[in-house]
Amino acid sequence: MAKRDFYEVLGVSKTADADELKRAYRKLAMSHHPDRNPGDKSAEQKFKEINEAYDILKDDQKRAAYDRYGHAAFENGGRGPGDFGFGGGFSGGFADIFEEMFGAMGAGRRSQAGPARGSDLRYNLEVSLEDAFKGKQTTIRVATFAHCDTCQGTGAEPGTRPISCRTCHGHGRVRAQQGFFTIERTCPTCHGNGQTIEKPCKSCGGQGRVRKEKTLSVNIPPGVEDGTRIRLAGEGEVGPHGAPPGDLYIFVSLAPHSIFQRDGANIYCRVPIPFTTAALGGAIEVPTVDGGRTRVTVPAGTQYGHQFRLRGKGMPVLRSAARGDMYIQAVIETPVNLTKRQQELLREFEKAGEKEKTNPESEGFFARVKEFFEDLRE
Repeated sequence: MAKRDFYEVLGVSKTADADELKRAYRKLAMSHHPDRNPGDKSAEQKFKEINEAYDILKDDQKRAAYDRYGHAAFENGGRGPGDFGFGGGFSGGFADIFEEMFGAMGAGRRSQAGPARGSDLRYNLEVSLEDAFKGKQTTIRVATFAHCDTCQGTGAEPGTRPISCRTCHGHGRVRAQQGFFTIERTCPTCHGNGQTIEKPCKSCGGQGRVRKEKTLSVNIPPGVEDGTRIRLAGEGEVGPHGAPPGDLYIFVSLAPHSIFQRDGANIYCRVPIPFTTAALGGAIEVPTVDGGRTRVTVPAGTQYGHQFRLRGKGMPVLRSAARGDMYIQAVIETPVNLTKRQQELLREFEKAGEKEKTNPESEGFFARVKEFFEDLRE
């Protein structure tokens, strides 16, 4: 007997949305459930028919295939509706069809047989600020897979060679007919390599590669920044059975510095300035990131947090002849451990400055505070 149209089974139109499908399914499933109709073979058959119809139509991809090909899309060379069950899952070949159709398009399909490329590797490298400024040639040791010296990467015992796969005849892919579709899959025998090994190499177990540690030379360019990624092409893991290697990615991080802080190409340095120098003016000598020293004039009345800009004294800009700037941040140091005489002199200084308004910022602040409290009392 010909199968009924799935939309007719659920009593909905072909334009029904997901909510309509669900409401129709629940109503019919409750009505024809075997527990409500014990011993009724007709109700049991209808219940199976309802589940099969809803299983197809609730899934957008299955529904699209049904709308286009009808029941033939799910016959799969003689497999009937019993393959679908009541769990809503696809057994049989149609799930494979969509995996091949949509999965292959998303991930890309190899154009020819052969082993997959080796994996990429990551190496975290910490460098000092001085090395980042000047640049550096350094060496690193990386644990990786390398070609087996015994079999030269073939995976076969010396004196033998891999042979063409008898299942796929060297193509790495096999085809199968499923209903209206011709399905192409990775060969299950050679796993896409196109070759099989009858006598595996004892050194690498037929993989064609062994675990090794190798030493590499790495060039750190001047101006390298925290988080910079350096790619060493072909220095990753060698793939199995003679496959080409992946790449090695070195992620650079900068070690904290005891004096300087970096922000892009600019350098910041917090410099303590004696109270007297900030008040009377003077000069200070500060270090620079290139290992030199420079003299900075401090004007009288310099306040805490004031910045002095030194043009071109910062970090090199990566792959450029330009340099950033250096900023000196003034940190006014309050005297401690004063002698009795020093305390007396400061009190005299404070008293002498009461009428001269030598602290305009603090006087202005407390004047605003006074106005604030007066406004609250009004």
